[in-house]
Amino acid sequence: MRERRKLPRLATDQVISFAPVDYSGERLAVSKDVSTGGIRFEAVGCELELGDTIRVTFNVGEQTVVAVAEVCWVTEIDPISSDIGLAFLEIDPSALRLLEENCESYPSI
Repeated sequence: MRERRKLPRLATDQVISFAPVDYSGERLAVSKDVSTGGIRFEAVGCELELGDTIRVTFNVGEQTVVAVAEVCWVTEIDPISSDIGLAFLEIDPSALRLLEENCESYPSI
């Protein structure tokens, strides 16, 4: 099986929030891993489409990160749950540095 990952990822298991950038109501999900390029999470009852742009909020250590990202892929886990991969479009440079440091400090998956 060919490895698709381009960047080291940090395993996570935290509650995150996400919402379309033009919408104020947020949904909750559980993150699976994060890298400097994006984040993967599992959501229940969510209908995101490829190419959707969303705002995602998550923590790296003690710092809260808010990023704008594009939905790159969606995989149905079961009839109500999906695994979703996002690519960051906009992220604060200090948050990016923090992600780089954490991905280098811990074994990647």
